[in-house]
Amino acid sequence: MISFALFSALCAIGMDITLLIQVVMMGIVEGLTEFLPISSTGHLILAGSLLNFTGEKVKVFEIVIQAGAMLAVCWEYRVKISRVILDFKHDIAARRFVVNLLIAFLPAVILGLIFGKAIKVHLFKPVPVALAFIIGAFIIIIVERRQRRVMYSRVDTVDDMSAADALKVGLAQCLALIPGTSRSGATIIGAMAFGLSRQAATEFSFFLAIPTLFGATVYSLYKERALLSAADLPMFSIGALSAFISAFLCVRWLLRYISSHDFMIFAWYRLVFGGIVLVTAFTGWVNWAE
Repeated sequence: MISFALFSALCAIGMDITLLIQVVMMGIVEGLTEFLPISSTGHLILAGSLLNFTGEKVKVFEIVIQAGAMLAVCWEYRVKISRVILDFKHDIAARRFVVNLLIAFLPAVILGLIFGKAIKVHLFKPVPVALAFIIGAFIIIIVERRQRRVMYSRVDTVDDMSAADALKVGLAQCLALIPGTSRSGATIIGAMAFGLSRQAATEFSFFLAIPTLFGATVYSLYKERALLSAADLPMFSIGALSAFISAFLCVRWLLRYISSHDFMIFAWYRLVFGGIVLVTAFTGWVNWAE
């Protein structure tokens, strides 16, 4: 019903049917992959190649739909966020939580500003993304096997984290500057490797996404402001809405899933998906556009 309503609305304002399908599909891909350890950037690059949805304008579009996915986390954790804001002045735990987010946020900002341009030039291509998928899969397998041997976690909730824990997770997030690595994968698996419980690692990754994606959105939109146009508002809006809806459903599902499962399924997914991309790229079966 939602898809039909979106379809009707866009047809009413005259959006091309092919563009409509591309916009909705890209929004759904972003929402479903942003918070899973499978790399939203990698999937957007590959999906854009398959859908022939590429170009400078698309880069701005991808920034906007990331913001849509971020808003889904804000809505899911609106009670926690409101409590932290209201209690910040007089609650030590609230202040520690905010400081930890800031500490975890800064490393990726610094390295992103230094190496961001070089990474986009050399690594934002299907084959490097596929290799990052496969390497990330082996890291997940190693950490999960180690997790099975550990009887308890050193940190059970995000409120129990120290500044040192936050810094370690922030350094792990820097690996996500490599497309195909996965921001959520780097932070969740990195946090687990540093002693956080699976629940705490996942929730802190969600919270860390808010300043990370918000900062990236504002900075990138400012840099690409020359490409912004009022005529693109319908495309950006529907993409962001698609990302919001799919991300909200994905976050809800993931929180239930990790209560009784590990992340091994995502490791196998990454291995299979990365392998398929490599095989089809080298054999020429799929013309992965760069």
